[in-house]
Amino acid sequence: MIFNKFPLYVLSRILCIMVTLLVFTLAITAPGYHASCVLLAALLIGQIFEMLRFVSKTNTELVRFLAAARNADFSQRFQLSKQGSGFDELGETFTEILDKLQLARTGQEEQLRHIKAVVEHVPVPLISIKANGQLTLWNNSARRLFGAHAITRVNDLIRFDSDFPQILTSMIAGERRLLDVTIDDMEHRLSIVASEIATGGEREILLSMQDIQSELDSAQLQAWQDLVRVLTHEIMNSITPVASLAKTAVDLATDVKDKVQPGSSDNREVPAEEIVEEIDDVLSAVQTVARRSEGLMHFVSSYRKLTRLPEPKKSHIKVSTLFSQVQQLATRGWPEKGIELSTNTRPGELDLMLDVDMAEQMLINLLQNAEQALAGIKNPQVSLSAFLNARGHVVIEVSDNGPGVADDLDDKVFVPFFTTKKEGSGVGLALSRQIMIAHGGHVAMRTNNCGGATFSLTF
Repeated sequence: MIFNKFPLYVLSRILCIMVTLLVFTLAITAPGYHASCVLLAALLIGQIFEMLRFVSKTNTELVRFLAAARNADFSQRFQLSKQGSGFDELGETFTEILDKLQLARTGQEEQLRHIKAVVEHVPVPLISIKANGQLTLWNNSARRLFGAHAITRVNDLIRFDSDFPQILTSMIAGERRLLDVTIDDMEHRLSIVASEIATGGEREILLSMQDIQSELDSAQLQAWQDLVRVLTHEIMNSITPVASLAKTAVDLATDVKDKVQPGSSDNREVPAEEIVEEIDDVLSAVQTVARRSEGLMHFVSSYRKLTRLPEPKKSHIKVSTLFSQVQQLATRGWPEKGIELSTNTRPGELDLMLDVDMAEQMLINLLQNAEQALAGIKNPQVSLSAFLNARGHVVIEVSDNGPGVADDLDDKVFVPFFTTKKEGSGVGLALSRQIMIAHGGHVAMRTNNCGGATFSLTF
């Protein structure tokens, strides 16, 4: 190696300089060697310069090598074969070291890119918050969650919920919380888990924010379907024989009544009027049972709709066309009632990929609810509109200027069987919610500032 030979090269040059210096001293002290003294002096000076050149050349290449390593400049090459014996080996050593450093650096960069790609494709939004309030969105899921909103500071989250920043910054490592927020008119239930990172003495909170709203909707829907399935099975098993027996009793009572009526050949000694009166009472009671049983069977059969919703058969349709079809089906008697309907679609060519029959049923239910809510209202008005929200989702809204819904009932209107109407079944809105979940969307209700309610279908 050149580093092992370097002391020998330096020592040999020093010895040569010392020998020349010794001879030069002898020549000066001896008379008659003037020419020799001049030659020896020139030789000594040349050896000293050659010694300095040799040492400085090595130092220069060493400095260049260290600078290249420090600045990660792996393009440097050390071709030193022309600079003297041993320098070619030194140049090859420097080049080999830089190549190994470059290989290690490339491996680290590939590993970093791999880690970034993994983090980028994690389906759970990841954010971090530093002590100074700086917020970083680490992956695509986090950027999708907050949409087009510029989020760089934790206080930027106030626009979604006033308590959002305080809740996040107060979380400690290992803590888990559930938080409901509304972003771009879309509801999200976030399961937030916190961990802590310390780099360079700086504390940073890492938060995973999994949106479990759709999973909760599906689980809740499945629970209600299971409940309804059990209820309908048990009720139908009980009601069917009751209805059958009641119908049979009605037929038998009618037959007896015919036989004991005055003038019948089957008259007995008991006064016919008394028998007819008694049988009339029985007949009335049995008819009531039969009528109630039939009504209960009809009532139960309506709930079966919640458990027998087929898979949506989706097709493209213009929203304006959908509105026109629904208007023809649901608003025939509105002019006589003085109800004014306005429709608006932005843009006019807006279209959707959905099950048209299901969508029509939803909108008809919502329009009928609006019609019933407007009973007794002066200047009743209903608005049917469609537009694109900030996320590019199609939103259909049905609004009315009726009395609205009480605040304490906001979270109950979509619960199966819940209704505020005396003759309502509580199925319409629950069925609409189920249809929206089947389409991968959601339905929401809000009270208007000027009165009335608005139902939003977000696809």
